[in-house]
Amino acid sequence: MLLKDSAHLIRGKRVGLITNHTGMDERGRSSIDLLYDAPGVRLTALFAPEHGLRGSARGGATIASGVDAKTGVRIYSLYGETKRPTARMLDDVDVLVYDIQDVGARMYTYVWTMTLAAEAAKKVGKIFIVADRPDPIRADIGEGGLIEKRYRSFTGLHNVPLRYGLTPGELARHLSQTGEIGADVIVIPMKGYRRSMWWEETGLEWIPPSPNIRDTEAALLYPGMSFFEATNLSEGRGTDLPFRLVGARWLADASQVARVMNAKALGGVRFESTRRRIRRGEKFGGETIPMIRIVLTDKNQTRSSEIAAHLLREIYSRHQREFKWQAGAGIEELSGTEELRKAVENGKLDSLLRKWRSESSAFERDVMSSRLY
Repeated sequence: MLLKDSAHLIRGKRVGLITNHTGMDERGRSSIDLLYDAPGVRLTALFAPEHGLRGSARGGATIASGVDAKTGVRIYSLYGETKRPTARMLDDVDVLVYDIQDVGARMYTYVWTMTLAAEAAKKVGKIFIVADRPDPIRADIGEGGLIEKRYRSFTGLHNVPLRYGLTPGELARHLSQTGEIGADVIVIPMKGYRRSMWWEETGLEWIPPSPNIRDTEAALLYPGMSFFEATNLSEGRGTDLPFRLVGARWLADASQVARVMNAKALGGVRFESTRRRIRRGEKFGGETIPMIRIVLTDKNQTRSSEIAAHLLREIYSRHQREFKWQAGAGIEELSGTEELRKAVENGKLDSLLRKWRSESSAFERDVMSSRLY
């Protein structure tokens, strides 16, 4: 849509592009190639987020700068020494374009690359454009609580719920309009998109935006199941079903946990016990361990943050000696509050979950003016 309806914004300009392997049009053509070949457009810089330009690097791995082999355009890393473009990186850029597929979860870092870049562009007088893309887990459903200032990090840089129910462009508009970010943002809307769409309804091919978000089921469960990254349980990395499996070598009662979790009748899921061998390099790497599998039965009813909170509590209550939180404030940064840790340990989830529902509902009302669809 940028090239079809809004090409005047980049024609005659030096363009920098923040993208990765998900930057494809509906025909599978790379946005790098499309902009490089566009008449009157000079593609002068590429910027790579977490997981790199090709999306294959492990989460948290430093991304190196370099040169794109096909176009010869310089690639700058935004997940290494700096997470925002420097003034020097933007010297040869008039317009900075963001084009990356999001998953709709606060702890997923791509949108924070977007907001930092938008602020950097404004600081040096450059135009910032978001080529909008779908929220694959629907842009009309939010869940989870907000994030306290003291726990903000690159896995939650601004005050939005765990699952914010916005497209990347809408999120940028909201943060800009409310002054959460000091940036001016131009959003190129999609054509034919509806807020209630699941990814499968868009007709677009799913390209895993990172190695462990292999399909939209993983994306839907990720906002909550990522909590287990801050524990000594496996969250399914190194298996065939990341973020749909939770386990540990000491979870011998996985079948009982699954039975109790099913009795809670949480919306949209059921629980099964299983065993999986974990790939080396991950938690319990090289071992075959008992695990609990989360099976989706109704995506529309699934609220992963509540599912994960209940599952954390059930496992903690049975294994207080074996269960460990990651050192530091890992669970606080992921959940946005110290209250989840306390609720899991004290068995008082109900008040926290009510608070989360209230916060996500209030956020949904607050962003009405930022919506594009």
